[in-house]
Amino acid sequence: MRQRQSDKGVTWEELFFDLAFVFAVTQITAELFRDHDLLGVAQALILFISMYWAWVGVTIYANQRDIGNVRDRVVIFTLGFGNLVLALAIPGAFDDRGLLYGVSYLIIRALLAGFALNNFREWRGFFVGPYGVGAVIAGPLLLIGGIVDGTARIVLWATASAMDIFSPLALRRQLARFRVRPVHYTHRYGLLLILVLGESVVQVGAVASSLPLTWYRILAVAGSYALACGLWWAYFIHGLWAFRRAVVQSEGSSDVRRAILLYAHLGFSCGIIVISVGLAEVVRTPETGMRMGDAALLYGGSALFLGTFAYTHWRLHRTVAWRRLLAAGACLVFFPVATLIPSLAALVTLSAVIIVVNVVEQAILRRHGAGRFSGIGPYRPDSVESEDDQGMRIGPGREDDTTDDGPVVSD
Repeated sequence: MRQRQSDKGVTWEELFFDLAFVFAVTQITAELFRDHDLLGVAQALILFISMYWAWVGVTIYANQRDIGNVRDRVVIFTLGFGNLVLALAIPGAFDDRGLLYGVSYLIIRALLAGFALNNFREWRGFFVGPYGVGAVIAGPLLLIGGIVDGTARIVLWATASAMDIFSPLALRRQLARFRVRPVHYTHRYGLLLILVLGESVVQVGAVASSLPLTWYRILAVAGSYALACGLWWAYFIHGLWAFRRAVVQSEGSSDVRRAILLYAHLGFSCGIIVISVGLAEVVRTPETGMRMGDAALLYGGSALFLGTFAYTHWRLHRTVAWRRLLAAGACLVFFPVATLIPSLAALVTLSAVIIVVNVVEQAILRRHGAGRFSGIGPYRPDSVESEDDQGMRIGPGREDDTTDDGPVVSD
């Protein structure tokens, strides 16, 4: 199989842009930790969806261009500053900083769309492409929502989030014209998961460091880190390279990209964010039972993470991922029990579920003769590491290597 265009690695400019995005995720997680009732969760979801779609827009922009030039470097820096201001508005987004949030978001989406529009002849494609909806619909809705108060703001911002979510489906024919560089595109989504996982570690550490370091609390930190490692293993060892192969083999199909990257990674990210809040609560009170809402975040987030994997498996192979579905079901079954036992015991139980799934799938991969492999493809001893023209290492194999003979974990 042959890729339609040369691929590339992730650039240093994009990694610098991600620093502001990390701060925004930190702000959302902190807000959710302070208030995670149903309304708090809904508000955090609305904010994250808007941030996520802005991040996707920047990823597509960088994917379609060689941004190692002064103009595009300044563009990325400018958008990063916009994300920084957006993050500063998050703590009061549904209060006195709503207008700042709406203005910042509209400017980000408008600038991104304007920079992507190279000449006036592309104006028709602009309105139906990956940038127009955010600039002319979602962005203005967030701006208007920032002006009004209370329920009206929530409704307008929720509508903007819904427009972002459903626009790729409504514009699927127009978006099918866009082609992406698979290695770069999948690397960006992998980095997204690293950022969100890293935030969960930061959240746990921040809570633990502000309280007395008892042995129970240190064990809770260890259990939280073990769970984070299990989630990392599930994604980067059993998921990412299969996603990359699917994008390559789809020959530019926007349906595959939309399902396993755009939508699935929204699910992965939301799952990890709510898990991080549950972990922080465990570290805060490791010896007492969990409250119902805290247990719902920890176990429900894990079920969402595993269920999203089951969705991607069905979307790629049209087979049911029984192990992941059973593990997600186990999370939901054990959820009420978590309120009756110490938080530390509830965390150990959940970690065991994730680890068992990984151990079983690792054994299956070894049985298929692929026990050693990287996060983006099977390990080949004779492969050499290559670097793109800006010197960033992209992992084993060549950039233009279109073969991928690794097995798929069969459920």
